[in-house]
Amino acid sequence: MSLLPHGPLLERLLAGEFICAVSDESAFKRLQDDATREAIDSYLRPLNRRVASSQEEGVYFLAWRQLDDSARDQLARQLGDTVNSLLPLLEWLQLVQETLGRDSVLSPGDVLKPGELQAKSEDNPSLRERIERLATDSFFGSQSDQLDAQVKQVFKRLREHGYLLQPHGDRQVFLVTGKVDYLLELVRFIRDEEHLPVDDEGEDTQEALL
Repeated sequence: MSLLPHGPLLERLLAGEFICAVSDESAFKRLQDDATREAIDSYLRPLNRRVASSQEEGVYFLAWRQLDDSARDQLARQLGDTVNSLLPLLEWLQLVQETLGRDSVLSPGDVLKPGELQAKSEDNPSLRERIERLATDSFFGSQSDQLDAQVKQVFKRLREHGYLLQPHGDRQVFLVTGKVDYLLELVRFIRDEEHLPVDDEGEDTQEALL
């Protein structure tokens, strides 16, 4: 199979993108095709990379083919770099779940509106404090003391990092992408396999979600 038609898709994967039905339905369907994945995997073999998916096959991304010493060292550095961002992301997932009264953690395709989160938090000092603490975390980087600006900054950063998709730029409506599934599986991997250090608050949040 010629990889020429899949060149742009291959470049996106190599750039670290996560492809799901929400972020790019056409590319996602192509990656669901066994022959396409095998062709891409064959090309990536010399790079020690392969196409991987979440457990439910809701999102595709690149992973190491063999976890040799070199790959393990790189993976350990990557995981170490992301631990600090994982904790605020997990706190956000738990916050949304509790505030909006959801029985389960967010999943790809779920619709989120910042206005709803803001409205439910305005008259709740505890929720407002949690949002402020979350928004001013270095990962989200809000400099505002206003609730609406803090919520918008959180959603903006989640969109920039691929966890949310904003179909219409002029509307504050977001869709959860498959990268959330990857995030939760990464947390399980850290917890069960690598035992990387997280603080007590992070462990509590993980247990609540997982």
